[in-house]
Amino acid sequence: MLLAQLHLTLPVWVHDLDVGRAFASDNDKVALAIELSRHNIAARSGGPFGAVVFDAADRVVAVGVNRVLPQNCSLAHAETMACMLAQQRMQRSRLNEDGRRVTLATSSQPCCQCYGATFWAGIDRLLIGARSEDVMSLTEFDEGPLPTDWIGELQRRGIEVVRDLQRDAACEVLRAYGEQDGQYY
Repeated sequence: MLLAQLHLTLPVWVHDLDVGRAFASDNDKVALAIELSRHNIAARSGGPFGAVVFDAADRVVAVGVNRVLPQNCSLAHAETMACMLAQQRMQRSRLNEDGRRVTLATSSQPCCQCYGATFWAGIDRLLIGARSEDVMSLTEFDEGPLPTDWIGELQRRGIEVVRDLQRDAACEVLRAYGEQDGQYY
């Protein structure tokens, strides 16, 4: 019998987050994504990545954390989890189809998979903490190939990219994860 259903979940601790307020600054948005990544490794519920989708009023639409190993799904990255949950909540595959701007804040630069998901999901602004070179030097993750001018490619699609927000804090989480003697989850 072929499986005909897919069920991905975020860890239970996500329900305890206080996200009922507006996150007006870009730094605050990325700080929340980093906090998610920190909680994820502390709870041993996935890898050191967090992401948050915000609406035009700077309110949280959905959050995501890396769930690849716990869910046995290579697509369960923080960015894709946040986008999928936002799409389900808003009941549309392109989050910005009504003209309202949507922001995705990430603890680390999207890998090649999440890079593609960014424009297909209808993201208007991408806020990034750590860079991919930080991820690859502090952990054993391979972020995959990106176009040489990946920022320019996103900008040509109307997506504003802001990097290095809270970069040091994001790198602290990556470093802590990378120092766990190969005990990845």
